[in-house]
Amino acid sequence: MRIPFILLVALDLIAQSSSLSQRAKDLHRQAFVFDGHVHVVNRQFYHGGSMGERTNRGQVDIPRLLEGGVDALFFTMFVTEDYYPQRYETKQVLRFIDEAYRQVELNKDKIGIALNASDIERLNRQGKIAAVLDLEGGFDMDGDLGVLRMLHRLGLRSFQLPSHNYANNFAEPCCASTKVKGLTEQGRAVVREANRLGMVINISHASQEAIQQAVETSTDPIVSTHDGLKFFNDIPRTMSETTLRKLAAKGGLIGFHIGNEFHNRPLFEHRAKLAGKPFWDREDVHSAKPLSIFEIDRKIGPQFPMMGISNPPAELVYTVEQWFRAVDKAIEWVGEDHVMLGTDFDGGPTPPTPMQHIGDLPWMTQAMLNKGYSEARIRKFLGGNLMRVFRQVTEKK
Repeated sequence: MRIPFILLVALDLIAQSSSLSQRAKDLHRQAFVFDGHVHVVNRQFYHGGSMGERTNRGQVDIPRLLEGGVDALFFTMFVTEDYYPQRYETKQVLRFIDEAYRQVELNKDKIGIALNASDIERLNRQGKIAAVLDLEGGFDMDGDLGVLRMLHRLGLRSFQLPSHNYANNFAEPCCASTKVKGLTEQGRAVVREANRLGMVINISHASQEAIQQAVETSTDPIVSTHDGLKFFNDIPRTMSETTLRKLAAKGGLIGFHIGNEFHNRPLFEHRAKLAGKPFWDREDVHSAKPLSIFEIDRKIGPQFPMMGISNPPAELVYTVEQWFRAVDKAIEWVGEDHVMLGTDFDGGPTPPTPMQHIGDLPWMTQAMLNKGYSEARIRKFLGGNLMRVFRQVTEKK
């Protein structure tokens, strides 16, 4: 029987992904790996315990960070929309920051908080992982520059300008109806203050217009920590070629979400069908009865860690080599200096096979070698580019 060409290609990709070469292991171990979007703080807040212990509930813990060769990561804190109607969102940010510091204290021999690039290097010399406090969702500060300054004093060094998928009063999100188009003048003031403070501005979850206006306003490079390309999946959550070119022209970076759904239209449609709606969409929480913050905690806790589809149809799941086509396309458009890693582990991705958790990051290095990437390009993607921008933003001379 004659085997179809497309099946031969698929079998070849599977064969390439069947083992980690010594070269990939060595290169990954030697490379600086900086993940720009990880949700371990959310999980630990709701379920307690220490991230120093290996968990079977989630994709990230210190043992697997070490297995994945991670040198630095953004400790991303996501306040779900459920906290907004009672105006608990800023209080919840403070609780998450407290949890981040608690986790570091529990594991201070292995991890530390970094406020700038020099801190990351110092912690790495001490044999520790560096954690950067990062906030997902600008709604949490309501455009208040005083709140932004206080969060900076508490150690926050990165924040997402728009709300997650919810309207705020200063930056248009990608996936919620709002009267705001692009950025308001208050949104521009937030950008300028972040520049002055030395905070990384993340425009994931923003509309294309808001991204472009933020790039125009900012004097620093801007990043989209966990994103995809409309070229592969034309949904509101992904970035157009025009927007990406403008982002890169100002020195910015696009991080590639590890979820198949961002780059794999058939799997996205499968997940949307299971959910009955696009996977980022939420119920109208305004219609719910008022709850205390502790009642909301109990309601939200079971959602974390957010995981991808369990046992997705094999024919719909990309290999890690196929997943890298999005990175290839971005490099084709804007060059290798404008791509970065932003997995969103513990935040809902369905990883490409054979990856399951953050300890599997060496498979990315193997996949890049399989695709003929140079070692210099691999190092830039894994962490070099994000470290360069983080240094530029946080260590202004």
